[in-house]
Amino acid sequence: MSDKTKKGKAGEDRAAVFLQEKGFVIRERNYRAGRAEIDLIAQRDNWLVFVEVKLRSSDAFGYPEEFVDQKKINRILEAAVEYQYQINWQGNVRYDIVSIRDHVRPPEVVHIEDAFY
Repeated sequence: MSDKTKKGKAGEDRAAVFLQEKGFVIRERNYRAGRAEIDLIAQRDNWLVFVEVKLRSSDAFGYPEEFVDQKKINRILEAAVEYQYQINWQGNVRYDIVSIRDHVRPPEVVHIEDAFY
């Protein structure tokens, strides 16, 4: 496993724990539909939340959440529709970002709700 892959998994682990501490249940990790991947799918009450996790080790090129571009958003939306169809989800849906800056101490974790709209 490459260092980048290890860091990505560690970021997703940190984001999952962070969300669980906020009362979310993690339903899926690294859900794939075609070429699209959703890092975390979480649920709290009647809300299904599709979460993109972004971790950065430097602010030199911007904050982590700034790296979620329209192409990434479109892929997440496609995969989210497929997942909702598969489980016949009838509740509310939201798209969030968990941004992690791991070069500051302690690492900064920011939960951006409804990030795509």
